[in-house]
Amino acid sequence: MNISQITLLIKRLKQSGVSFAEGLTDDELVKIKDVFQVTFPPDLKQFLQMALPVSDRFVNWRAGLHSPEEKQQLEQRINWPLEGMLFDVENNSYWEPSWGERPASAEERKVIVSQYFYTYPKLIPIYSHRYIPAIPDEVGNPVFSVYQMDIIYYGYDLASYFAHEFSFSLPERFDAAEEPKYIEFWGDF
Repeated sequence: MNISQITLLIKRLKQSGVSFAEGLTDDELVKIKDVFQVTFPPDLKQFLQMALPVSDRFVNWRAGLHSPEEKQQLEQRINWPLEGMLFDVENNSYWEPSWGERPASAEERKVIVSQYFYTYPKLIPIYSHRYIPAIPDEVGNPVFSVYQMDIIYYGYDLASYFAHEFSFSLPERFDAAEEPKYIEFWGDF
C-alpha cells in the first residue's frame, strides 16, 4: 500500500467510527519488538506509523508499552491462538495428523501442540480475534479470524480486511488482493 491508500483507509475507518492516536514511532516499534517479540509486516507497520487505531477491540500497542495491565491484556491477545488450539485439543478432540500419534496424557499433548505452534508463522492481533501473520515479511499477508481452531480468511490483505470488517468499499484503483496468499498451517483452514 502507498501513503495515499493508507490515508484513504484511515479516512474510511474514521467514517466507520474508529478513533486514532498519533502513529507509532520508530522507537516504539523497536520496544514492541523487544517486549512482545512482534515484527509487523510492512503494510501493517506503515499503517500503524501513520495512525494508531485506539478504539475498543483494537490492539493499543502504545498502551501495552506503558501500562502493566495493558501489557498483560496484549500478551493474552498474542497468546489467544495457542490457547484456542489447546482448548480444542483437550475439549473437542482436535489433533493434526502431522503432529504424530495423539498422546494419552494431556500434559504431553500440550507440550507437542506448543512445540508445533511456535514453528508456525506468528499471528499478530489487529482487532478483536483478527490476526495477520508476521511471516512472510512482505506486503499483502491475509488477515485471519481465529477463534479456537475455527480459522478463516477474513481479508486477503490488510485493506480488504478493513473493508470487510467495517463494511466499506475500496475504489477500483486500490490494489487490494483478489485471492489469498497461502500461509503455512493457518492457510489450511
